[in-house]
Amino acid sequence: MDVGILLGVFALLMFLGVPIAFSLGISSLVYLLMADISLTVLPQQFYAGMDSFVLLCIPGFILAGNLMNAGNITTHIVRFSNAVFGHIRGGLGLANVGGSMIFGGISGTAIADTTSIGAVMIPGMARSGYDKPFAAAVTAASSTVGPIIPPSVPMIIVGSLTSISVGKMFLAGAIPGLLLGLAMLVTTYLLARRRNYPKGAPFAWRRVFREGKAAVWALALTILVLFGIIGGVFTPTEASVVASLYALLVGGCVYKGLSLRQLPGLLMDTVVGTAALMILVGMANVFAWILTSEQIPQLLADGILGITRNPILVIIGINLLLLVVGSFMETIAALIILFPPLLGVAEKIGMDPVHFGVMAVLNLMIGLTTPPVGVCIFVAAGIAETPLQRVVKAILPYLACNLMVLGIVAFVPQVSLWLPGLVD
Repeated sequence: MDVGILLGVFALLMFLGVPIAFSLGISSLVYLLMADISLTVLPQQFYAGMDSFVLLCIPGFILAGNLMNAGNITTHIVRFSNAVFGHIRGGLGLANVGGSMIFGGISGTAIADTTSIGAVMIPGMARSGYDKPFAAAVTAASSTVGPIIPPSVPMIIVGSLTSISVGKMFLAGAIPGLLLGLAMLVTTYLLARRRNYPKGAPFAWRRVFREGKAAVWALALTILVLFGIIGGVFTPTEASVVASLYALLVGGCVYKGLSLRQLPGLLMDTVVGTAALMILVGMANVFAWILTSEQIPQLLADGILGITRNPILVIIGINLLLLVVGSFMETIAALIILFPPLLGVAEKIGMDPVHFGVMAVLNLMIGLTTPPVGVCIFVAAGIAETPLQRVVKAILPYLACNLMVLGIVAFVPQVSLWLPGLVD
């Protein structure tokens, strides 16, 4: 009965538009009061959720993304992508996807990708003759690559919840991220051919080399983080600090887009972004503790395995559950609440934890572009100043594309495990 009240209050608050962190916290407080449990549980579990060394990665990578974005990195990424793809029909759409793939290796968050790339590309595509809903859909869909290609904030959360190595998770996401980006490039090209979207300037190697020379610093950051971790030069937490220092030097000395006056504001944005994320992590941990104390995760696991123990059907069932949850709940909260029990189910059917982690993160990233709570859709529609319904309709081909990639990642383990296997 008390669990019913917990879930009912949570659902009501979500329906009313209360932020997810507060919905989790208020519903948990109501449960504790109704169940006559000491309220000291709330601060204890709130702190326990944030008390993880690996979470120190988050402010470092958020700061690195903020510094690179303020240092004109987004403009250089877009220019380079346009130099490579602009001559093809629908070239600006292809450049949008390519830019998101590069920027994803810096920010680690889908919303930052949507905001940064979208602010440049959506108006530019609209001026060049593309439909605004299509421009917004491309931006929102391609932003899901960000948390798959390392670094990745959701993968850091996975590492904090379990004993899974964050470094291995980063490596495991590289090939699926590239595969996802390639699939969206193909989808964009086919849609552009069908709708006769415009071409850009003719291809010129000189232009590619010129813009590539400027954008190489952005690519170098991803390479620095990835190979630094693979080579054992630094841990993921240390990598986030190195990435921030690198971004500060590149943004200030190479691109000359950063000034000392901007740093206080960028640091404040990082603090606010990190604080909001940590509040969400803490509140989700309280909610997850209540569900665990009521044995809901165990009941969920037993329910799935009670229906079938066929690995293929179990994987399909887990994916369907995560797709539904990802459509309604914020990614980090969903991971904290559902990842541990579902990992137990996955391990019982012989699934590798790293493989499962990548599948779960990819699944919930797709949820960011799925109505009714697909945050990236809302952000892209707002930038495009176009009705949400039209963006949702335009994004359907990309959802189909992303689900195909999810199926490959789910049922072909080596797509995720090949790179981590090289460092074992």
